Amino acid sequence: MQKGAFVYILTNKLRTVLYIGVTSNLRARLWEHEHHEIPGSFTDKYNATLLIYYESLDTINSAIEREKQLKGWVRKKKEQLIVRKNPQWKVLNEEIAKEIYSLLY
Repeated sequence: MQKGAFVYILTNKLRTVLYIGVTSNLRARLWEHEHHEIPGSFTDKYNATLLIYYESLDTINSAIEREKQLKGWVRKKKEQLIVRKNPQWKVLNEEIAKEIYSLLY
């Protein structure tokens, strides 16, 4: 995993919603979503806490541009993107925590 920024997609247990976000610290941001740190937010309201897709980019500006691009796509195109990297829509939250932990220690 590179330093820089991330674009990520979250869903809920039923896979009925997709949330696209951007962050410079994916592990911390996932923790915020999982613990509903922003009451009333989209992810809080729809319980979108399951990471199913992410991309690492070199800069926060390139991540923001990619986020805007993905948000402009129809759901079917977003689903196709997810399936290319994660065919079973496996939840990646723990994978990210372990990967980042291994980089630190």
